[in-house]
Amino acid sequence: MRKLMLPFYYFRDRNTGIWDEVSISITGPVKIIDPHLVSTFFDGYKRVYLHTTTELENKSSSVVECDLNIQVTSELEGGVCIVEHLQTQHLSIPSGKRVQHTFPQLFFYKPNLWWPNGMGKQALYHVTITVDVKGHGESDSWSHMYGFRKIESYIDSATGGRLFKVNGQPIFIRGGNWILSDGLLRLSKKRYKTDIKFHADMNFNMIRCWGGGLAERPEFYHYCDIYGLLVWQEFWITGDVDGRGVPVSNPNGPLDHDLFMLCARDTVKLLRNHPSLALWVGGNEQVPPPDINNALKDELKLHPHFESLHNTGKTVQELSASVKDPSNYLDGTRIYIQGSMWDGFANGKGDFTDGPYEIQYPESFFKDDFYNYGFNPEVGSVGVPVSATIKATMPPEGWKIPLFKKLPDGYVEEVPNPIWEYHKYIPYSKPGKVHNQILLYGTPTDLNDFCLKAQLVNYIQYRALLEGWTSRMWSKYTGVLIWKTQNPWTGLRGQFYDHLLDQTAGFYGCRSAAEPVHVQLNLATYFIEVVNTLSEQLSDVAIEASVWDLEGTCPYYVVHEKLSVPSKKTVPILEMKYPKSKNPKPVYFLLLKLYKMSDYGVISRNFYWLHLPGGDYKLLEPYRKKRVPLKIRSTTFIKGSTYEMEMHVENKSKKPDSKSLTYKNNFVTRIGDGDFDMASVEPVNSAAEEKQEASLFQRIYRRFSGETDDLQVSEINGSDEGVAFFLYFSVHASKPGHKEGEDTRILPVHYSDNYFSLVPGEVMPIKISFEVPPGVTPRIRLNGWNYHSGHKVY
Repeated sequence: MRKLMLPFYYFRDRNTGIWDEVSISITGPVKIIDPHLVSTFFDGYKRVYLHTTTELENKSSSVVECDLNIQVTSELEGGVCIVEHLQTQHLSIPSGKRVQHTFPQLFFYKPNLWWPNGMGKQALYHVTITVDVKGHGESDSWSHMYGFRKIESYIDSATGGRLFKVNGQPIFIRGGNWILSDGLLRLSKKRYKTDIKFHADMNFNMIRCWGGGLAERPEFYHYCDIYGLLVWQEFWITGDVDGRGVPVSNPNGPLDHDLFMLCARDTVKLLRNHPSLALWVGGNEQVPPPDINNALKDELKLHPHFESLHNTGKTVQELSASVKDPSNYLDGTRIYIQGSMWDGFANGKGDFTDGPYEIQYPESFFKDDFYNYGFNPEVGSVGVPVSATIKATMPPEGWKIPLFKKLPDGYVEEVPNPIWEYHKYIPYSKPGKVHNQILLYGTPTDLNDFCLKAQLVNYIQYRALLEGWTSRMWSKYTGVLIWKTQNPWTGLRGQFYDHLLDQTAGFYGCRSAAEPVHVQLNLATYFIEVVNTLSEQLSDVAIEASVWDLEGTCPYYVVHEKLSVPSKKTVPILEMKYPKSKNPKPVYFLLLKLYKMSDYGVISRNFYWLHLPGGDYKLLEPYRKKRVPLKIRSTTFIKGSTYEMEMHVENKSKKPDSKSLTYKNNFVTRIGDGDFDMASVEPVNSAAEEKQEASLFQRIYRRFSGETDDLQVSEINGSDEGVAFFLYFSVHASKPGHKEGEDTRILPVHYSDNYFSLVPGEVMPIKISFEVPPGVTPRIRLNGWNYHSGHKVY
């Protein structure tokens, strides 16, 4: 199996012995065991019932009298909590016995619902269960964050793909495959938080926990709940138990089927109360052995209330006297799919119809024949990180870039060094199919040059992948999961951030393409499209399309006003005709903005660099010598070791046309921005700037108690005019004793955007947040295609 060859998969003893945390807890006579929370919805999600069942074990030598309590609280703004329900039941539990108890259902009217990332807020309630034993006091307690939501899925008749609905709303799946947080199982709450927030930052809404990994710690799923990432949870059936691989594996594996099912049941009980958990899947690219598969099907069968897409309108008690309360089931609320390519995934029959796993022409993703099935569980591509990561993780012999070997048919084969081969490097060319995408920019001179050009390709590759899928939302596709989002080791393939937690440019290509509302260019038809994944129609919006050449002029400008875009639709609006105009430039930039006509608020901004058909980007090489003046206003707020920074980056070169709307546009808050809740920017006059800075100060002051703040203005001088191209920030440590060549990056860092470009006169707000190690002073640097020396801006 192709993915088996990664060295990670040969780590020994990855699923035997004690590998996770071991803890000892002390309770009184009665212990609470594996509570199960289930919500049922009626009357259009207005009436909701919470069902709760738990096991109780009396470890004492006598009958105990006890009070079993359940409390549900919600948190209001300002940290104030309100008790929604408090219920007490009196029980007698015989000596040495384990009993199961189901609470009377709790009724909620119009509760706050939990939504996936990009669809709404992730409302969570705090459920606490305690047991008080007579003569002893509190014996045990259990608590969990719980979200009210209903997940449904079925095979869509229009596409043949599996379609997911959350709270009755269809959700177009755009996510990735998750391998493991760390190959050596150095699992931590802090890294989990970063990992999951990175996925939310990319505007993803699903993570597939691939079957070659494991069920992660509860903290992983907690942060999926917090950030709105649906989880496809796979059981541990993959290439090492299907008769494939080198050496050949056991086709009837795992060896101990009873132990496997014991672990499976425990895993279900561990994870079932998380609202982010969307479905169970038996195996990766295969079905578990028949006895295991049948057992999983039986034990994960749906409760009758969840079998149909439409509720019966009856309460659970009214369904049937023989139907158990849904919280009595092992799960009963989520579907079980026997394998990752069955029942609405890939071709639905288990054939190897996922992939491909290599570089593509960007326009290929938009074409009718690229992928023929409704939901692709794995499609992969390149993933070279920045050069600093390679230098930090490999000896100098690993810094050698691939050799470009020209073949007789005109294609170029990349020959990587042995260290890159070991780290499973995926080339940026596919001889016979795809010409080298790095060489479009010219032959790289060294590692820094190669990795920078690779970031250009990464950005285009993954933005085009997601935009191609979204272009056919509901008409051809229901979802896509990229192989893969991250690496559990220092790999060189398919990743959006490396093992050191530095993002590639592909990260921001995905963030752009997966916006809930997005304006994009169909690279096959050259029609400008608007994607609306929200449940509300977009009204009174406009599109501004401007082309910028390498001389800094704007030869093409068009505004299309008074648009309406239906909910859950991708709509082609107009053709971008510049390539067909008289004397088009061989290389040019395209800026698309979707904005509100009422206040010019930008809803979506998308920037492309393009060449004419059959051309290349080699004219960008001399463009690196351009020096476009920039002005950067930075505001810094510090709370302990946490830094929050607002950067307003302005391209100060001359505006070619004062009538264009680009300079009136303001950036508005987007759904799902989370910590990147940007204030509007109005670069009109100094008074407006001062007003904006004051409001920003007040907003962050309230959040951080205003311990420290710092307003600073940096100027990057230049006499040229044009686009400031492919700019990116990085954060570095400044402290005595640094050795030359030492990796000074502070990681991880969360950016509201990066690898961005600015046309003349345009201002971009960038928010940066990070933690600083003790004794370290952070320094912010700006690099880019024509800012390669690393200007210090803070």
